[in-house]
Amino acid sequence: MKKITVLLLLTTILVSSCVSKKQFVDLETTHAQTKDELLKTETTLQKYLIEKEKQETKLAALEEQIKYFKDDKKTALKQVENLTVLTQSSSENIKTVISQLNEKDKYINGIRTAMTQKDSINLALKYHLTKNLTEGIRDEDIEVNVEKTVVFISISDKLLFKSGSYNVTDKAYSVLEKIAKVVKDQPKMDVMIEGHTDNTPIKRNLIQDNWDLSALRATSITRILQYKYGVKPQRLIAAGRSQYIPLAPNDTAENKSKNRRTKIIIMPELNQFFNLLEQDASN
Repeated sequence: MKKITVLLLLTTILVSSCVSKKQFVDLETTHAQTKDELLKTETTLQKYLIEKEKQETKLAALEEQIKYFKDDKKTALKQVENLTVLTQSSSENIKTVISQLNEKDKYINGIRTAMTQKDSINLALKYHLTKNLTEGIRDEDIEVNVEKTVVFISISDKLLFKSGSYNVTDKAYSVLEKIAKVVKDQPKMDVMIEGHTDNTPIKRNLIQDNWDLSALRATSITRILQYKYGVKPQRLIAAGRSQYIPLAPNDTAENKSKNRRTKIIIMPELNQFFNLLEQDASN
């Protein structure tokens, strides 16, 4: 009996031992499956997190783009406002320019009228001056040119002055008398006397250089026209041009002789002409 009891106990233990091992294996299998599922879940979760980050980045970019578009819209609206103001301002400026052009047209027409009147008046003067001068002055050392309504009389200095001097020679008076008569017959014309020299340096008493010589020669002629022949001084202009407007290069004695000259310019009274312009422009 005792042996049977021991045998039953061993059998019970053995059976119990077999059942526990099977359960353990099952548990291990279940655990392994759970680990796999957990790994898959973690992997899926990681993918979701990465995707979420991408979406958040895209969302931030979209929000930034929306903000840019809003700001750009504001800028565009501001530009439209400025363009509207600019258009209005441009319209006003155009009106102002048109008004100014109209005024300039009036001024130009005034100048044309003045020029026409001046040309008509001086046409007769041109004929009179040319006739008197060509009949009264015939000398190889005197050249008379008429350009439009201005008369240019160029007189060689050997006819007027001694070399290096500003004292007028005796034979110069007959020429200056003819010129004075023409000038006095035209009281509305101004007279400019220009002294010109060659480039030979000069330095004497009261003469420092060619500037002095040319100016002193011009004033000598001016004084004779005023004091001896009665030309009104307010019509006279004395100018020294020195050596700086030569007719020919100062490379030969003949060319230097051409450059030593006194130029008498008879021209319409400038103040009278400018007054005429102002009067017509204001109408």
